[in-house]
Amino acid sequence: MQEQPTALRVPDPRVRDLFTETARWQSWLDVEVALAHAEAELGMIPQAAAEEIERKARVELLDRDRIVESLRVTGHGLVPVIWELDRICEGDAGGYVHWGATTQNITQTGQLMQVRRAHRIFLGQLSGVLEAMADLAERTADDLLPGRTHGQHALPATFGFKVAGWIDELSRHVERMRTAEPRMFVAMLGGGAGTMASFGDQAFELQALYAKRLGMRPMPVPSRTIADHQAEYITLLGMLAATCSKVGFEVYTLMKQEFGEVEEPISEGTVGSSTMPQKRNPKLSQDIMAAAAQLRSIVPLALEAMQTEHEADRTTSVMMGRAISDATGLTGDILARLDQLIAGLSVFPERMRRNLDLSGGMIMSEALMLELGATIGRQRAHDVVYDAAQEAATGEKTFRELLLESHELRDRLSPEQIDELLDPARYAGQCSAMAREQAALGRALAAELRALPEAP
Repeated sequence: MQEQPTALRVPDPRVRDLFTETARWQSWLDVEVALAHAEAELGMIPQAAAEEIERKARVELLDRDRIVESLRVTGHGLVPVIWELDRICEGDAGGYVHWGATTQNITQTGQLMQVRRAHRIFLGQLSGVLEAMADLAERTADDLLPGRTHGQHALPATFGFKVAGWIDELSRHVERMRTAEPRMFVAMLGGGAGTMASFGDQAFELQALYAKRLGMRPMPVPSRTIADHQAEYITLLGMLAATCSKVGFEVYTLMKQEFGEVEEPISEGTVGSSTMPQKRNPKLSQDIMAAAAQLRSIVPLALEAMQTEHEADRTTSVMMGRAISDATGLTGDILARLDQLIAGLSVFPERMRRNLDLSGGMIMSEALMLELGATIGRQRAHDVVYDAAQEAATGEKTFRELLLESHELRDRLSPEQIDELLDPARYAGQCSAMAREQAALGRALAAELRALPEAP
């Protein structure tokens, strides 16, 4: 039986809605309007034509059946839309639609406008995730658990420390995404081969006006072979997905009965299995990991799409277009699920503490070694504690019993001192401080993201 994904609580518009056929056509029309007005401002086409183009450049005014039929005949995505806009414009205005431009100028710029709207949604979703993580880090700042390295108990830590790491990493992703904005959201207007020949001496001024109307920057060199900015953005989304997947995998692992330290939100009535009634499966975290793996697999495609032959090649533009639409859709899905996962995560400190004690105090070996090393040297102390730990792991006596029998320790530390050194609560380092600091920083960044204006 194929299990259904957990129902999502999504506070923002769905990113996938931005990349429907209707939305794609409207983005192209918006770019054509910006082009017409920029050209009219420079006297390249009549002002009245630009105004009429703007009046009619609404997808609901177009005859969809005509466009679909023209698409079947021409095999060209944009031309049927241009023909239909030309047809419904009154007077001679339609003859000035798409003046001097080439298809990629319009379609690539239009898609980047769609991505810009998706980008703003991502930042809003990250605001929610950071706020939820800040609450979680603060709430669990002192909740002790076994810190694990290489899958084994290493040193005591707190769950809030784990969350602090997530906040820190996500904060850098936000910074990368914000600093990429001026490189990513650029308007292209170079004409057929990117040479600007169709626009004459006014070419750069025209592209600047066109870009300004779209709220974008003009491309310094509007070559149709340039795609590094798009590949960079997809790579950033791939990195963001990797962090989200890491969080999902940690929850997935700690939710296993053998750990029992957390549980993702499971609403009443949720069914984990068609045959095993007891199952409480981690659906959100698995969905995050699966979508993140798909997104990361798109990054190599984007890098391949940078390698365009000569001055243009449909192959690479098709590849990049697909990479962008797929990567943005997956990112929206991942962040929506991550928000729900973190906001509803249950944490079980009592189980964490029981797990912390599973090694019978051996997790405190470093603290014992350093205390003993102050009198007999670090390496000799390491050997003493090592011998006791290895014997405890393979023999019948407990770690504490072996420590008390060691003359090296017995001569230097009292039983009371050894018991203090075996207390994990005394050796969690700066975990609580880092959790609280990152909670404050995450909350501040979330507020900053919420205050951003809506995308044009």
